[in-house]
Amino acid sequence: MAERLDKVCGVLLAGGKSRRMGGGDKALRELNGQTLLARIRDRAAPQVDRLVINANGDPARFDGYGLPVTPDVVEGYAGPLAGVLTGMEWAAANAPDCRWIATFACDAPFFPPDIVDRLLRAVDREDADLACAASQGRSHPVFGLWPVRLRDDLRAAVVDEEIRKVDVWTARHRLTTVDFPLIDTPTGPLDPFFNTNHPDDLAEAERVLGDK
Repeated sequence: MAERLDKVCGVLLAGGKSRRMGGGDKALRELNGQTLLARIRDRAAPQVDRLVINANGDPARFDGYGLPVTPDVVEGYAGPLAGVLTGMEWAAANAPDCRWIATFACDAPFFPPDIVDRLLRAVDREDADLACAASQGRSHPVFGLWPVRLRDDLRAAVVDEEIRKVDVWTARHRLTTVDFPLIDTPTGPLDPFFNTNHPDDLAEAERVLGDK
């Protein structure tokens, strides 16, 4: 990764309940012999300066990934904003040189390999506070770039106001959205944020990867 002035801490969001996948750790499901989490880690790591897993429960199940694990700082599975807040607070305490966190969903193995740089450039170009990805007319805020300096503001929103919808909080700040095109795959064009919410989605991802 090229040296840059803005240091970024990557946060792998693996704190959900995976109900649509049948429960358990969706991030630990295998895709062509490798867990989703390992694929996301390997794709995210070259784009950031630090990397941490946000997950609840026993952290020992992630011992083989070589990364620190931090649970939600808000109880009750408060959704993606809780993961963002957790990442911000972890970075402030453990990576104070990182002005930003970049969040990655652990069920989208084809996200762009240059997403962090593109979000950083958009924030700079638009003089925005934060940025999120989009494709095919849909925003994907779980793939976002968030300034650590807003952690107190976000904590007040999540804890005191009990805000759970990402767009309710981001509407209070200058948000820029970066659109990403479809990607070419052996099975045809694919949304780069295609996610494996269901077993059928995992099977489709297997077909996309083929023998890779």
